[in-house]
Amino acid sequence: MSDFDPLIHAPKRLRLMAILSAFDHVTFALLQERLDLNPPDLSKQIKALHDATYVQTSKTGRGPGSETWVHHDPAGRKGLRPACRRAPIASGRRGTRNRELGRP
Repeated sequence: MSDFDPLIHAPKRLRLMAILSAFDHVTFALLQERLDLNPPDLSKQIKALHDATYVQTSKTGRGPGSETWVHHDPAGRKGLRPACRRAPIASGRRGTRNRELGRP
């Protein structure tokens, strides 16, 4: 299985990628809540995926009102495919593909 990447298929990162596969952009706060991870651990997982060019991040605002958004990079979608072929991943409801998760 040459296309299997252990970096993306580690349990925490795989769950993170499954959530991202259902939405265009997801807030850091929502990922933290859904994955039940503390901020340093989630940051570490996102950094590993970012360094591998599987995800991109962006910030809106400055100071206390700022938000961090995370989204798939095309390489991230490609890297997730082997897991999708092995087992179905619950990635959200139908029709949510272009929604942003975390917006009030």
